[in-house]
Amino acid sequence: MTTPQHPTTPPENPHLPYGTPDTPRIAVRGEARLEVDPEIAHLGITVSARGTDRRTALGDLTRRNNHVLDLLKSYGEAVEKIETGTFTITPQLTEKGRHERIRAYHGRVRVTATLIDFTALGELATRLAELELTRVDGPWWSLRPDSPAHGEARRQAVHEAVQRAREYAAALGAQLTAVVELADTGAENPTPMGLPAPPAGRPRGGGSGFAGGAPEPPAPALDLEPQRQTLYAHVNARFTMTRPTL
Repeated sequence: MTTPQHPTTPPENPHLPYGTPDTPRIAVRGEARLEVDPEIAHLGITVSARGTDRRTALGDLTRRNNHVLDLLKSYGEAVEKIETGTFTITPQLTEKGRHERIRAYHGRVRVTATLIDFTALGELATRLAELELTRVDGPWWSLRPDSPAHGEARRQAVHEAVQRAREYAAALGAQLTAVVELADTGAENPTPMGLPAPPAGRPRGGGSGFAGGAPEPPAPALDLEPQRQTLYAHVNARFTMTRPTL
């Protein structure tokens, strides 16, 4: 003989966003906005070459890429990191005719330089822009992922949440007793973040650097002022408080 099964009452969810008359809950949002100086700067360098045959294009591209790398390395510790992104060599076909006839070869190398000494940034950007068929993008200013500024913004957001909750409780004649939950806004659905990709376009740069047989004087260094970085921190917090005096 089987015993009939009776539906059981589901257990109380301890994570409900409300409390009880004796232990009310307060849900608040803490926010912080912090402006700080950048810690690093990124330069995007694109070196290009074009030739009627593959070997000529590769030779020119290798020579120009080496010029860029040598120039970056000459700045020593001011350039923290040099990274080569992509290398392409593309045949360009003639627009007319049924046969696959190659008119020219286009080569391109992308390099990213990370600088920590901003006093050398303007001069380096100018010297890079003077190289043959070399495009310079940037600078992109940023903070390091482990910068103390991120922690300071989060601390300010938490302090703002506690202060806001205290003000709500005081308005009811009560006091905070405990923190129940503390969570980043959007922690359940995180969104990946990254640096913006450098814009595509034609390479910019000089030719051989000579005009009329006489060398051109070097261009004056750019005056690049660091762009202040704005940090935002948001936190959701829940507290319990004493019974209000209503």
